[in-house]
Amino acid sequence: MKYSVQKMEQLMKISPKLESRLKKIMKEHDLERHYALKALYHAEIKDGGRHQRDYQEL
Repeated sequence: MKYSVQKMEQLMKISPKLESRLKKIMKEHDLERHYALKALYHAEIKDGGRHQRDYQEL
């Protein structure tokens, strides 16, 4: 599975939990949105993460 900015943005729109998690990551680590999206992808989606199925369906 490969990281896609477009898929991550779509997933953010349909999942308010992920959106709030993204904002938390941005604030805690002082990251720009682009980098926080990548971090969220690796934490919550890649390699059997909780939202992997949702990501693959997009």
